[in-house]
Amino acid sequence: MARRGSVWVAAVRTPVGACSAVLLAGVVLLAVLAPLLWGDAAAAIDTDAIGQSPSGAHWFGTDSLGRDLFFRTLVATRLSVGLAVLATAIGVGVGVVLGTLPSVLPRWAGRLLTAAVNVAVAFPGLLLALFFAVIFGVGTQGAVLAIAFAVAPAFARLVQTLSASVSGRDYIAAARVSGVGRIRLLARHVLPNIGEPLVVNATIGAGSALLAFAGLSFLGIGVQAPDYDWGRLLREGLDGIYVNPVAALAPCAAVVLAGLAFNLVGETVAAVVGVRTRATRRSPAPRPAAPLGSAAAEPAADAVLVVENLQVAFPGPNGWTVPVRGVSFSVRPGEAIGVVGESGSGKSLTALAVSRLIEAPGVVTADRLEFAGTPLAKAPDRELGTSLAMVFQDPMTSFNPARRVGRQLAEVSEQHHGLSRRAAFARAVDRLTAVRVPAPARRARQYPHEFSGGMRQRAMIGMGLMGRPKLVIADEPTTALDVTVQRQVLRLLARTREAEGAAILLISHDIAVVSQTCERMLVMYAGRVVEDLPTGAPAQHPYTRALLATTVDLETDRDEPLAVIPGRPPEPDQVPEGCAFAARCPLATDRCRDEDPVLEPTADAHRVACWHPQVSVLSGQSHEEGAA
Repeated sequence: MARRGSVWVAAVRTPVGACSAVLLAGVVLLAVLAPLLWGDAAAAIDTDAIGQSPSGAHWFGTDSLGRDLFFRTLVATRLSVGLAVLATAIGVGVGVVLGTLPSVLPRWAGRLLTAAVNVAVAFPGLLLALFFAVIFGVGTQGAVLAIAFAVAPAFARLVQTLSASVSGRDYIAAARVSGVGRIRLLARHVLPNIGEPLVVNATIGAGSALLAFAGLSFLGIGVQAPDYDWGRLLREGLDGIYVNPVAALAPCAAVVLAGLAFNLVGETVAAVVGVRTRATRRSPAPRPAAPLGSAAAEPAADAVLVVENLQVAFPGPNGWTVPVRGVSFSVRPGEAIGVVGESGSGKSLTALAVSRLIEAPGVVTADRLEFAGTPLAKAPDRELGTSLAMVFQDPMTSFNPARRVGRQLAEVSEQHHGLSRRAAFARAVDRLTAVRVPAPARRARQYPHEFSGGMRQRAMIGMGLMGRPKLVIADEPTTALDVTVQRQVLRLLARTREAEGAAILLISHDIAVVSQTCERMLVMYAGRVVEDLPTGAPAQHPYTRALLATTVDLETDRDEPLAVIPGRPPEPDQVPEGCAFAARCPLATDRCRDEDPVLEPTADAHRVACWHPQVSVLSGQSHEEGAA
């Protein structure tokens, strides 16, 4: 609650929030106090001051009975705003009922109700209000019901759309399986999850209801004498607009200001309950921290990628969070390096940082970050787009579902190579052939949803090969693929490496996949590299040994419980002092909890960040055997 309260305070401090708060407070105060303070003055008839123009005695002039228009405009606030809010509340309630009923009614009845709502939404709201005003009759009650039923279809359509987006979630399916009834399902699982956008739209809709109510009163079918609202005052002032323009402009200005107050409040509510779009004052971006270990060996002169003390930071409510801290490594031409670790260890963020894909407000800093001998920050987009290929984890979301696969591949050559549309498409077909997509010419004219999961992944690799990549970064390329397709994708990466001479940076949760594909392995934990070792070398860090112990193969004893790593990795903003793995490590000592170990070489091309590295291999097996 304190967190949400601080967000409200921060929202009110913005220009939009401050204006909305001031305007809404003014409208509410006038609605409450104006009839009490100036009700009698607004109703007082003065036959000696009929139809006067604005003056010191009557700021807005007087009407045909000598009544003060300034006081009448202020007093009309209560009726105008109150009726608009009442109509909005009724309309939202009816809309919620109409929007949720299709989920409760039989299928045929639900379809009829949905069709009726869709037809009603097609008509302008004011036209519906006039139609219902004729049905419910002239007067305040009829106008309230008319506007409420005119607002209801739009809210019903919104509720139907939001409910449909929530109804497909797994927790809804679980509730149905557990026997939760439809009404309880709506009340407990659906409506609470769509309440925020409904509140935002209801707040903004109150402004529209206010305008509609003023329109009905102006036409003479809303508020009737002796009561009056801003619409009725506007109608009365319009008769003498050439004599006293203020009599008509004053209620118009009141409607505009009150409607603006509701709309700005809606924007403020949206900023609080939704995504904040305002700029916030943040502390300065963190500077690169001291390296968490000795510097890596001097990279080769022709290294494709050089990373030294890489740090990725994001602003948070309590300062900067650093999910990647002090990562250093280099990649030689044609080399294959695997990056392993649990979820949240910083693998994907490291890949996005070296691909220059970290967007604001994220900040990437490093002592040295070079690609093909050029500082990454200064590398031209054209060179980076042709020399670095990124294979994302989910190709279905990486491809544009509305465009054909071939055209998406061809776009790379059109933008970076200057090829014509036909030549670029021909190269796209050639690249699909290279990644073993069957019938590539026909497949290039299909959409992503017509591809299988493995074929989409191959097409994504083919997109990376549209240029002449020096480095291919594959982020979990075998996720959600069966074993056969997984092996095909890994073989394709290996062939790409041989044919193109490209280096491979393979990110995976599966240490066995990395050991079979890569020459070196970077083990990451809590945002840093804890071990850098050649594939096949004995693992020395307890975390790497624990990962190997969880690997299952055909020789795993099925009578024994599966090995697990107790506990869970720390959150990026809650990394403890000392070794981050100490809380889960059976070898941890007081030194591990107090001092963060540095990444130091222990053998040729082998670095470990541990105070107690184990030279012997777990259970007497070699690393390669344990990962087989």
